[in-house]
Amino acid sequence: MNYELTAREGDLIQLVGLTHKHFIFILKSGDEFHSHRGIVKHDDLIGKTWGKQVFSHTGAPFFLLQPSLADILNDLPRSTQILYPKDIGYILIQMGVTSGQTVMEAGTGSGSMTTALATAVGENGKVISYERNAEFQRLAQKNLERLGLASRVTFKLGDIADGFDITDADAFFLDVQNPFDYIEQVRNALKPGGFFCTLVPTFNQVEKVLNGLRKTQFAFVEVCELLLRYYKTNPSRIRPADRMVAHTGFLIFARKMEETTDPRGAQLAQEIIGIEDEI
Repeated sequence: MNYELTAREGDLIQLVGLTHKHFIFILKSGDEFHSHRGIVKHDDLIGKTWGKQVFSHTGAPFFLLQPSLADILNDLPRSTQILYPKDIGYILIQMGVTSGQTVMEAGTGSGSMTTALATAVGENGKVISYERNAEFQRLAQKNLERLGLASRVTFKLGDIADGFDITDADAFFLDVQNPFDYIEQVRNALKPGGFFCTLVPTFNQVEKVLNGLRKTQFAFVEVCELLLRYYKTNPSRIRPADRMVAHTGFLIFARKMEETTDPRGAQLAQEIIGIEDEI
């Protein structure tokens, strides 16, 4: 992200027009942006202050902005259902994803979570993303290349039932239809104390994941769902919007614990794993 006050060549920018219709693209000297509202030359945007109003050749107004990660994710071309920003933000925080880390995911899909992870780990971090559908993977690669983030991601095609060649990942996000079948493989890919997260839509899937986590010595397990409600922004008539982003899935978090033969450690681990049963 460019923290300068003006737009520069190579920046990912957002033009926001009437009715909040927006367009996201990378600035390239000599290029032109075409829409039904006219043509805007990239050279006319380079050097402009962020937040400035600009106009197409037909006089249509736009605001020049830096897109948020939510804007970018909502704008991604997709062939699969993507994660919602409300879930992605919480996942990144709960898994402690930060600059320089090695983070894994399985179930690349269209690359929305991949994009968020690549943004969070920064230039010195690494994202390893597994997908079994070649068509989905190609689209995700194009999406990451368009955003200038592909160099931070290693894309792998294959069946995760065969396991992973990584043993020290800081965090692992598992986004597949039956995550409970791959918890052992994920455990082997994580460093001790590493973060695990998966998202499933139904109660019976939650139950299967919880049983799998207990069997494989994960602890500090949490299950939650996030609901998002917007409000009308007219100061004299503030009220809830007509629609809200309700149930999108159950988030399940856990930490990898080292196995121990010491009876004192084994007892503590069992107490931690089953701590919710005492609440």
